[in-house]
Amino acid sequence: MLTRDDNETLTRTDQGTPMGEVMRRYWLPALLTSELPGPDCPPVRVRILGEQLVAFRDTEGKVGLLSGFCPHRLTSLFFGRNEEGGLRCVYHGWKFDTGGNCLDMMNEPPDSDYPSKIKTTSYPVVEMGDLIWTYLGPAEKQPPHPKFEWTQVPESHRLVTKNWQECNWLQALEGGIDTAHAPILHRRITENTNRPGIGINTSLLTGEAPKLEVDRTNYGYRYAGLRDMGDNRNRIRAYHYVMPFHQFRPLQFGLQGEEPRSLIAGHVWVPMDDENCMIYNWMYNYEGEPLSDEDREQETGLGRGPDDMLPDFRTKRNKTNDWMIDREVQKYETFTGIEGINTQDQAIQESMGPIVDRSGENLANSDMAIVVARQMLLTAAKTVADGGDPPGTGDSYYNVRAIDSILPKEADWKKALEDQMYPH
Repeated sequence: MLTRDDNETLTRTDQGTPMGEVMRRYWLPALLTSELPGPDCPPVRVRILGEQLVAFRDTEGKVGLLSGFCPHRLTSLFFGRNEEGGLRCVYHGWKFDTGGNCLDMMNEPPDSDYPSKIKTTSYPVVEMGDLIWTYLGPAEKQPPHPKFEWTQVPESHRLVTKNWQECNWLQALEGGIDTAHAPILHRRITENTNRPGIGINTSLLTGEAPKLEVDRTNYGYRYAGLRDMGDNRNRIRAYHYVMPFHQFRPLQFGLQGEEPRSLIAGHVWVPMDDENCMIYNWMYNYEGEPLSDEDREQETGLGRGPDDMLPDFRTKRNKTNDWMIDREVQKYETFTGIEGINTQDQAIQESMGPIVDRSGENLANSDMAIVVARQMLLTAAKTVADGGDPPGTGDSYYNVRAIDSILPKEADWKKALEDQMYPH
């Protein structure tokens, strides 16, 4: 368990907080590129690390990410006119370019030099992997661009979505890096159902509870769940945690135990504020054919397909309707009775409340990955407070892959999978 002071350190991410200063040392997903589809399109609200921002794409296609409020009278720039190379506040006509420079003031004399003296907050952005990323930290500490392998494959080989989760970022992250829950929370309980879930005859369910191994790296850690399948074989699911909020998970066998494929998926849990986070979900094929229509339709089975979403990226199944739990389905078809694997995660994590008080926990051996992540984040907070650099601000994570494999028990899994986990 954590002390209440450590829990406060980990969960609070506003500007000036220890974890907030850590978060500001990384590139952060701010929105999907598809949310700004073309030059001079409508601006978009962005909330990240407690800051209210506005994103827009100017006449030349360049993206700006500015303070959400005009520096004149602090009205919302979301209502601004995106026109002729800048975003113009509709209250008094002050206009700003993507760098935050004031270009014009409709309520000032034409010969006034006052516009040149006004600048609003602007953050650097980069478009990569169907996302617009931003950096909110000190300019001199800006890290290399976030060139994860999934951001570098062709668009045809990648799928990126997002959904809003109404809880603190840390309990969402911890749900994602907790490998032990998957074959319990997400299981089907019968063969006679087509509902999404882990099939009862797959090795994830027929094998024993996993033994967890965690190896720290300079970007976070790699961790593996080792399940004894009997007949002298182990199933090894090797994940990666990249600081501060990225997870890579293997999809080579999928959930139903299909023939192996070169698919990897993962999440990015970005704090919007202390009680909300935006989850960016990605999947890609690192070799071979583009993603198929069936691959892309997996989002529906996860509970975040197009028909599952509200316009603001909240899911239709949410805490206001108890995630539409069906007790008959729970009794006869799936372990939870909640439709969609992602929805099951969301229900459990949000049901804990907006911010969990971890001082009351009772952790077990299967929680090792969570314990190590907390330790690394607390150490990073101290390191940044002392003027140092946190892990994962270099480029060593560029080539990591999550791998799912079945090996003989006598095999050294680390050596056997090394070239697959670090291929370049």
